[in-house]
Amino acid sequence: MADDLSDQAGGLSRRRLLASSAAAGGAVWLLRGLVRPGSAYAASGPPPGFPAGLDVYQRVYENWAGEIRTDQLWTCAPRSPQEVLDVVNWAYGAGWTARAQGHRHGWAPLTVADGTPAAAQVVLLDTTARLTAMSLEQQAADGSAAVRVQAGASLEAVLAFAGAGGYGVIAAPAPGDLSVGGALAIGAHGTAAPAVGESPAPGQGFGSLSNLVTELTAVVWDGGAGRYVLRTVGRAEPDCAALLTHLGRALVIEAVLRVGTDVNLRCRSYLDIPATELFAAPGAPAGTRTLAGFVDSTGRVEAIWFAFTDSPWLKTWSVTPARPLAARAVTGPYNYPFSDSIPEPVARLAGSLVSGAWASAPLFGQVQYLLAKVALTGDITDVLLSGSAVRDVLTGDVLTHLLADGLRSDLWGASRNLLEYVRPTTLRETANGYAVITRRADVQWVVSRFADFYRTLLAQYAARGEYPVNGQVEIRVTGLEDPSVCAVPGARPPQLSALRPRPDRPDVDTAVWIDILSLPTTPALHRFYRDIEQFLLTLDGDRATVRVEWSKGWAYTDTAAWADPDVLGGAIPDSQRAGGGPGWDEAVAILDRLDPHRVLSSPFLDALLR
Repeated sequence: MADDLSDQAGGLSRRRLLASSAAAGGAVWLLRGLVRPGSAYAASGPPPGFPAGLDVYQRVYENWAGEIRTDQLWTCAPRSPQEVLDVVNWAYGAGWTARAQGHRHGWAPLTVADGTPAAAQVVLLDTTARLTAMSLEQQAADGSAAVRVQAGASLEAVLAFAGAGGYGVIAAPAPGDLSVGGALAIGAHGTAAPAVGESPAPGQGFGSLSNLVTELTAVVWDGGAGRYVLRTVGRAEPDCAALLTHLGRALVIEAVLRVGTDVNLRCRSYLDIPATELFAAPGAPAGTRTLAGFVDSTGRVEAIWFAFTDSPWLKTWSVTPARPLAARAVTGPYNYPFSDSIPEPVARLAGSLVSGAWASAPLFGQVQYLLAKVALTGDITDVLLSGSAVRDVLTGDVLTHLLADGLRSDLWGASRNLLEYVRPTTLRETANGYAVITRRADVQWVVSRFADFYRTLLAQYAARGEYPVNGQVEIRVTGLEDPSVCAVPGARPPQLSALRPRPDRPDVDTAVWIDILSLPTTPALHRFYRDIEQFLLTLDGDRATVRVEWSKGWAYTDTAAWADPDVLGGAIPDSQRAGGGPGWDEAVAILDRLDPHRVLSSPFLDALLR
């Protein structure tokens, strides 16, 4: 059976993780989203007047890290855009709300809030079951093409479909289990900025996936007809700019994405660059290997910095048409099996953390780094020289299993096979998220300022016996939204995108994305995240504009995310208004006009988008 594949040679399957988690004191939450919460059922008849012919059932909604979990909510899986309209118009007449649901791979309460009761008058529309059609069209002489795709299709499926036709994107989110509708709603992004001297092919851009849209079809209110209808909105229309990144305040049924001729990429991993060097302050001595230097040389970077270590894992992607002799060719995505199939002793250590042994966070960080180093490079020296606590986790059997899989520090293949590397089986962690908009010349200043503060803050917490972080810092770098990429005259950037340019600062052209991951329920985590957030929001305003990453955690109090009224009502809209031009207020007004009855909204969105 598929669930047992990782039982071989020390990998941990879902079944074995359940058993080992129980033995460790209870870490079953690690499987949330894999073991789906109960089978769908209906405890009573459907809501009165619900459209005939549509199966409607009750099911728990639970997000990626299990932080948002509801009672059994009424859910249906429309088979066509018309059935979506039928449900929305029923909801309007019945006084209910309707919310689109994708693969639930997100953190923020943009679909429903945690603890939403079964009595709530909301119906979820699961787009992933049937609204997944796609087609290739409008192949252009410049090598670009258009992919028409329904909102429920996964990014993995879309990129595979485009790749089969010889097309791809410059950057994509690492998880493949995101719905197109969900990815567009929050302005999903990968990691890519232009390398020095790089000129992207037509159809390729360095911003979010939303910026690739040429048109979309959404559910909107028609006042003359007195009902909700489907409307196709072209990229040059002002309404489209608000719908491109709508945060769940609209319901998009279909989109057309411009894609370019695919390229082969080479992905190289480095595990020998200390954080003090990679994140050094600007002006470091010649020869220093800095993050900004790798951005200049390759354009595509990701740094994964393990908690309580000075040892990041740096990945770089570079356009490489032919396979280098040293590189391992790959023919499919998800090429880091050591992170998909957790070795059993490592899972037990994670289980001990969530069972209360939070002071083991430094050990967990060291183990995560060494696990990656052995799996990627085959070098076991640091493990052998480590103390007994590390060697008790990374046993001989674990090392043998990792080495048997083959080295993966130098990979080569089609773009999607290297851009997608997070499976649903990856360890579930929570994350905060911010985009620091800055000049390309200030990228190293941003990462060095953050790294210094993070390192100092983590040490201060540890000195008090608090270990709020047991995951990783992830740093990526992208360009900003350039509407010319979609090749539609008059196109505007997505108004609510974290990557929307500042009209008053044409020199600001880059975003540094900063996420800090940790296991949910970690004590002092929200307070730590609040300290980080407040630091970022006070960065030099002339050199940095800080915006939240919509899919992640933000607006922290000492005890909760998405709860600080000053951030929700002040810092967030102000960051979107910075620089002038059509932005926050215009987008909110458009979304209200397209759904004046707030059938497609929620209490959280009503409070945020006001």
